Amino acid sequence: MEQQPGPQTDTARPRQPVLFLPHGGGPCFFMDWPDTWDHMAAYLRGVAATLPRRPDGIVVMSSHWETGMPTVTSGAHPPLIYDYSGFPPHTYQLRYPAPGSPRLAAQVCALLDRAGITSAQDPERGFDHGVFIPFMLAFPQADIPIVELSLQRDLNAAMEIRTGAALQALRAQNVLIVGTGMTYHNLHHLMAQNPQSNAVSQEFDTWLTHAVESPPDIRTEALTQWTHAPGARICHPRPEHLLPLMFAAGAAGTDRGVRDYSDTVMGKALSGFRFG
Repeated sequence: MEQQPGPQTDTARPRQPVLFLPHGGGPCFFMDWPDTWDHMAAYLRGVAATLPRRPDGIVVMSSHWETGMPTVTSGAHPPLIYDYSGFPPHTYQLRYPAPGSPRLAAQVCALLDRAGITSAQDPERGFDHGVFIPFMLAFPQADIPIVELSLQRDLNAAMEIRTGAALQALRAQNVLIVGTGMTYHNLHHLMAQNPQSNAVSQEFDTWLTHAVESPPDIRTEALTQWTHAPGARICHPRPEHLLPLMFAAGAAGTDRGVRDYSDTVMGKALSGFRFG
């Protein structure tokens, strides 16, 4: 029987926080890639222990699904989408049989509609690697119902903040809201390991952490104007890996943010964040 988040807010128990998780590079955690991703893997494995209780459902926005309007997976048993290439054959045999939740998908759409945001459901869409790769470490039992929500193709930070804000009530119903991406995503510079771009990544990461940890009104303004940050367009030539953080910040409401993961991978600064 499908596990479902309760329809009523439970004021007797603390609501779930909101997370922004780094998802690594492709199936990096399941390859022989000595030391590079060990710190991130350990962080992801520790996520569940930081939650107030086991979630009844998860709503996640990944950097790897873009649509013309917000769209949610609504199938009961979403397949996996191996949307990476050039990796060892065994990485295309990874399994993560987490259930979907048609009911939670409908609830997400209803909340978006209430906020004046037109949305859609996709009963055929599966979970991309921005979901199943980090979740294989964070929630290895694969027994929590998951609904994935798409980015909008225009990649507008203010819109993703608004989308997250529309869903924040789910947190009091024991639903965990998660964004997955990377706080640095310039693959050309990442592989080149150029010292100058390393310094730029540190500068942007410092700015981003300050923005996230600022009071919510200042945070919203800063994240909306993220392109004005030092090194912003060098770190993110295209912002799809950053915008799930904006979604998470919107779902945080008035909760303060904190950086709870900090690392340097191939010379580039990477962070993870928690709200509430």
